[in-house]
Parts: sequence; structure tokens; C-alpha cells
Amino acid sequence: MAAAGAFLMLFLVSHLATNLLLIKPDGGESFNKAVEFLLTNPAVKIAEYILFAGFIIHIIIGIVLEIHNRRSRPVGYYVSPKSGTSHFSKFMIHSGIIIFIFLLLHLYHFFFVKLGLVPLYGGAADGTDFYPMVVHTFKIPWVVVVYVVSFLFLGFHLKHAFQSAFQSFGLNHDKYMPAIKVAGTIYAIVIAVGFTIIPLYFYFIF
Repeated sequence: MAAAGAFLMLFLVSHLATNLLLIKPDGGESFNKAVEFLLTNPAVKIAEYILFAGFIIHIIIGIVLEIHNRRSRPVGYYVSPKSGTSHFSKFMIHSGIIIFIFLLLHLYHFFFVKLGLVPLYGGAADGTDFYPMVVHTFKIPWVVVVYVVSFLFLGFHLKHAFQSAFQSFGLNHDKYMPAIKVAGTIYAIVIAVGFTIIPLYFYFIF
């Protein structure tokens, strides 16, 4: 669970770096070059399969752990015990479900178009011409709201996931955990805010 999660967190950094090129005022030229590199690089093709495997493993193990935890204590505490874990850690499965639903929407908007499962839209020349599709998608109010809210849940999910991964790897030393928690908070904020900027930019500014 932790290993798959750590891999996905690294992917989000790379994905955000590429997507932020969308808001560079060059008509999508830099973003298109980055996409072309990713689509023509054999190593990236292999990484794409690993990425999907990582998502599937993370989701399946998350569900299994949630079922195991519920079966271990079918009746909840009369009074919730105090613990050092964050309040949102109790709702990781819920935020995970929301993120999964958002992921399906995100794949529908872009990846499924590339596969030819969804018709071209926004004036795109082909299934890999993502820039006009992004512009078209983020001019739709409800889509922007869904994306922004989903990124908010993603930030909360990542905040706990970051420090939880260190604990799972046995690196939760009392001396370092405060710094790890701060780093996790910063990471979660950067990822959530970074992705949120993109739909807001195209809806309000572009």
C-alpha cells in the first residue's frame, strides 16, 4: 500500500510539472512539446503500464484494508479514543472513493479520447491534441467545480498518505516525524493548489 502510494505521489509531481505548462502563455506550444516527448518515449510507455498497475494495487489494497479494519471492530467505540493521528485519516477510504470517481472523469476527458473510446471534441486535430480539449473542458462550470473540489480532497488524502508512507516504511522516528508532517503538508498543498490553478486559469482568465 505504502510503496504503491509513494510511486503515485512521485507521479503526481511529474504530472503537475507537465500540466503547468498549459498556463504558459504560448498557445500550448510548450505543453504540446512535452506531450509529444511523453508519447514518443518508449520508457514512458512502460511507465504508463506501471502507473496503472500502481493505481490498481493501491485501490485494491486500500479496499481490503478497510474491510479488514471494519471486520476487526464491527461495533465502534462508545467514546472515540484519543489518538495522535489526524482527524482526516479516519476518512481515507471516503476521500479515496471520491478521488477514484474523479479519476474516471479525468480519464474520460482525455485518456479515453486518446484511445479512441470517446469522440474528439474542442476542435482537437487528433486524440493526442490535448490543449484544445483542455480549453474546452475548463470552460464548463460544473466540470471546473468538480475538478477543484476533487483536488481539495486529493490534498487532504495526500497530507495523511505522505506521513503514513514513512510510518509504513518504519521511518517514523520521534525526532524526524514533525519535519515529515510539515513536508507532507507542504507537498499536499503544492499538489492540490498546483492542479487547481489550471482549471481556474482557463475558466476565469484564458
